[in-house]
Amino acid sequence: MPKINAYIGFNDTCRQAMEFYREVIGGDLTLQVVKESPMKDMFPASHQDKILHANLESNDFTLLATDLPGNNAVVSAGTIILMLVYDTKAEIQVTFDKLAEGGNITHPIMEFFAGTMGNLTDKFGVKWGVFSAEK
Repeated sequence: MPKINAYIGFNDTCRQAMEFYREVIGGDLTLQVVKESPMKDMFPASHQDKILHANLESNDFTLLATDLPGNNAVVSAGTIILMLVYDTKAEIQVTFDKLAEGGNITHPIMEFFAGTMGNLTDKFGVKWGVFSAEK
């Protein structure tokens, strides 16, 4: 069974929002700035100080966020994506294919520095992401 996490898109306010949420609901906050990531060369100079990935986590929840819109506006300000987190790459492919039926693939499944992921909008208009740390 996957774990489901909310992934929120912000318009340059990710750091402030996630620090606020940490104050309100607690948890440990990790912020990955573009210029400190292995993907820094993929982004223009104007994006280097933006939050690539934020993770607010406790034993009871995980809240994820970004400042970056991504290709094809996968995540934009105000967007919430439900992230399905699996142990294996094979599991994400099966789920991704089922959710994509009648929907729109916005980011095909591919490997990146932290694992394997993909994004889509299902036939009901709900945005989903699938992720596994397995490459």
